[in-house]
Amino acid sequence: MKIKEGFEVRNVCGEYVIVATGRKNIDFSKIIYLNESAALVWNAVKGKDFTADDVADVLVENYDVEREEAYTDAQTLLSTWHENGLTEMGVSGS
Repeated sequence: MKIKEGFEVRNVCGEYVIVATGRKNIDFSKIIYLNESAALVWNAVKGKDFTADDVADVLVENYDVEREEAYTDAQTLLSTWHENGLTEMGVSGS
């Protein structure tokens, strides 16, 4: 999986917000906010193919969390991103 081109995370007044930078991605009907850990993951995987395992690795490396919980959280996060049209299948089909 990959984050689609044309989306960036910005810190706006202390809130992490996903901003569409390309015309094809603009949808003014919703604003997507990220908490600190989701923004950390976004920045760690932006521009790369990644899996839920990769996201879990980022969480385990940066937070005091067990691997199983990190993996569950990673799956939930990636599902939310996918449902909101922020990700696409990567080159390797991940």
